[in-house]
Amino acid sequence: MARQLVECVPNFSEGRNRDVVEAIADAILSVPGTFLLSRELDPDHNRSVITFVGAPEAVGEAAVRAVGKAAELIDLTAHNGVHPRIGAADVVPFVPVEGVTLDDCVRIARWTGEQIWTRWNVPVYFYEAAATKPRNMNLENIRRGNFEGLSSAVMTDAERIPDVGGPALHPTAGATVVGARKFLIAFNVNLGTSDLEIAERIARAVRFSSGGLRYVKALGLALESRGIVQVSMNLTDFEQTPIHRVFEMVSLEASRFGVPVVGSELIGLVPKKAIEMTAEYYLRFENFHTHTILENRLADVAAPETGLHHFLDALAAPTPAPAGGSASAAAAAMAAALGAMAARMAGQPDTAFEDARRLLQEAVTLGSAAYEAVVSSRKRAAAERDRRLQEVLQTAALVPLEVMECTRGLQLEIEKLEAAAPPRFAPEIETAKALAQAALIGALASVNANIRLVKDAAFVAGMEERLRALK
Repeated sequence: MARQLVECVPNFSEGRNRDVVEAIADAILSVPGTFLLSRELDPDHNRSVITFVGAPEAVGEAAVRAVGKAAELIDLTAHNGVHPRIGAADVVPFVPVEGVTLDDCVRIARWTGEQIWTRWNVPVYFYEAAATKPRNMNLENIRRGNFEGLSSAVMTDAERIPDVGGPALHPTAGATVVGARKFLIAFNVNLGTSDLEIAERIARAVRFSSGGLRYVKALGLALESRGIVQVSMNLTDFEQTPIHRVFEMVSLEASRFGVPVVGSELIGLVPKKAIEMTAEYYLRFENFHTHTILENRLADVAAPETGLHHFLDALAAPTPAPAGGSASAAAAAMAAALGAMAARMAGQPDTAFEDARRLLQEAVTLGSAAYEAVVSSRKRAAAERDRRLQEVLQTAALVPLEVMECTRGLQLEIEKLEAAAPPRFAPEIETAKALAQAALIGALASVNANIRLVKDAAFVAGMEERLRALK
C-alpha cells in the first residue's frame, strides 16, 4: 500500500526551560516510526512548537505521550507569557501530508483526544475540522479567557464545557485542544515600538474576523525581552493570501502610526512554494517559473545520478550510517522498480510495484535515521542513556522488519509477473528476484542485531511472531 504520512505540530506552554521541551521531544520519539522535524522555543511567548511526522497510528500515540509529559512537567498556575493558552499542551493539530485525507486526521484527532482524557485526566476540546460544535471551529473561541478565565467558565457556561472529560479543567495542566487542519504558516512581524496598542490595532486591521485579509488570524503581543511589540499571525491558506501580501498590509498599517517594521519570523516549517511566491513578488520577476531555481531543476534532471552517487559515497564512508539496513531497503526498492518497468512493458498492472517502491525508498532514509538515533543515544548522560537507547532500538528493529514484510509481498508480485510476462523480460525479473532475496537476508540481519539488545519482552515477542509469519 502507499505510504501514509501525517504531520503533528503541538504547541506547549513552555518556552524558557529547554530541558522540559527536550523531555517532551523524547516522549514523542519514544514511539517507533515517529521523526522529529523541528523544535522552537520563544521566551516572550513562553511557548514551544514541536513538529514531527510519522504513520497515522504512530503520530497519534506520540501526541498522547507528549501531552502526558507536558502535563507532568508544566504547571499553568505558575506560567506567564504573552501568548494565549489554556493548557500545558495547548493545541495539538494533525495535518495530512501523504496518503491520508483530512477526514483521516479527524479520526486520529478524536482517538487522541479520548486517550488524553483516559490516561492523563486532561479534558479535551476538538477544533477546526475535528470540531463537534460549530463555535469550536475557531481556536480563538475555545481559548477565550485563557486558562484562568476558562477554569471558571466551564463551571457555569454549558457552551464552554470540554468535548471529552471535565467539566473542570486539570488543576495544573488545564485542557488541550486537538484538531485536524490543512497546512498553515505561523508568521510574525515585529514593530519598532513598545506600544502594545499599536500592534493590537494593526492585528485588528489585518485579521479576517475584523474585516481584514481572508485566511489570516492575528494578535498583537508584547515582546518584553526586546522592548518591542509583535503582530503574531496564522496564515491558513498561503496560496490564497500569500506571505508578501500580509507583510505589505502590516507594513502599510504600521506606517500610519509612524512605526517601522524591524523584522519578521516564521515559526515551524514552511513550504518552499511560499518562499518562492514571496521572492517572485519582491524581485518582480518576469516570466518566472520555479524551474529557474537551480536546486529545483537539479532535483528534476539530476536526482537519479546524484542520489545514487551520494548514496554510494555515504555507504562507503567510515560512519555508522547508512549501513546494511539502508542497503537492504535500497536493494528491495530496485527490485520493485524493475518489477514496475517489466510490468508496464508487458502490459501488466504496476500499482503493487510502485506502492512497494515508495515504501522501500522511504525506508532507506528511515533506516539510516534510526541507526543514527541509536548511536546518538549512547552519548547521552548515564541517567537517561539506557531508557533512550531502549526506545530507539525498537525503531531500529522495526524499520528493517517492515522492509522484510514489504519485500515478501513484493516477491509474490514478482512471481505473478513472471507467470504472465513474455520470456523476453526474464533478465529484469530474475534480477528483481535476486535483489529481493538479498534484501530479505540483509534486513533480517539488521532486525536480529537490534532485537537482541531490546529488553522489552512483549515487544520482542511481537517481533518474533511477525518474523515467523514471514517464513
